Amino acid sequence: MKVAIVHDWLPFMGGAENVIINMHEVFPDAPIYTSMCNKMNLCKTLQDADIRTTHLQKTTKKQLNHRKLFPFMPTAMESINLNGYDVVISSSTSVGKSVITGPDTLHICYCNTPMRYAWEQRHNYIGPLVGKGSFKNKMISYFMTFMRVWDYASSARVDVFVGNSVNVARRIHKHYRRDAYVIHCPVRMSMFHISPEDGDYYLCVSRLQEYKGIELAVKACTRENLPLYVIGTGPMRDKLEAMAGPTVKFLGYVQNDELIDYYAKCKALIFPGVEDFGITPLEAQACGRPVIALGKGGILETIIENETGVFFNEATPEALIDAIHRFEKLKFDKEKLRAHAMEFDESVFRDRLKRFVEEQYAIFKSRQLEGITVYK
Repeated sequence: MKVAIVHDWLPFMGGAENVIINMHEVFPDAPIYTSMCNKMNLCKTLQDADIRTTHLQKTTKKQLNHRKLFPFMPTAMESINLNGYDVVISSSTSVGKSVITGPDTLHICYCNTPMRYAWEQRHNYIGPLVGKGSFKNKMISYFMTFMRVWDYASSARVDVFVGNSVNVARRIHKHYRRDAYVIHCPVRMSMFHISPEDGDYYLCVSRLQEYKGIELAVKACTRENLPLYVIGTGPMRDKLEAMAGPTVKFLGYVQNDELIDYYAKCKALIFPGVEDFGITPLEAQACGRPVIALGKGGILETIIENETGVFFNEATPEALIDAIHRFEKLKFDKEKLRAHAMEFDESVFRDRLKRFVEEQYAIFKSRQLEGITVYK
């Protein structure tokens, strides 16, 4: 079985890139096709991999901005020659699933999310990026109308969809009218550990963007004079610092070892946004720490209420404060928290992915002539 892996782009490391690492470990001989790549920003595993880029990769000597290349991505991905492969696995949040394959090739799309900025979350992305009411905003809106048509049309090129969560599978069905399997996103649990030390602070780990909801945590902890550490950078930092009280500290970017230490000693991770899946809550649980989360989106699949965390149902500081008060009356078992997180370990993902691809390829081969009638 000859396999190829496809990804939207590889500008830097992130959650989607961790998925690619795991796919590469399952199928080490499979080349990785992508629109563009900043190899100097990738981990050694991907630097050593067979990565093949499109005509958009005009240089390897300077950083390429994938956002500026986005209008050219559809034609770039469609230009990739995937003839001769038995199975193509696309890992897609955007254009990866649009590659063209022949009738002898099974195309499985592992969808981290349908294109967020083209569908229901477009207002969260476009407005803050270019400003409300601007000419640029209107032009991008027209472009996104085209992208939605193209995105829906390109979804028909996929033979089998897999969502990284039930939440994403529901969005696949909504936007593409396709059923999807679910294989939960892999998390590298071996990086994290339980600490015997207990800190007195709450923790947020996130990009500081408006839709992440960090404002809720800052306001709630400021009102209650609760210590909160905020790890991450982004365009909202100045605004968040302006509204924060003296108990809220912004730590910016921290190295992995430091991050793990903050996870392992916090009272709880506060997760106030809505995510397709949400990796940081599982990282906190892998360190034996519970999560206080807005009860919407992918988090509903990774938190057990009152066992590994506490939910609040409205995106308001008052609802979060109430959840914190409820949380402080509960006790959590660190070992049970870590055991729950291990159910999402990357080793589980790799085993499920390998079995799934083999099963789906066997089904695909057995159905090659379905729907075809030779008329005599």
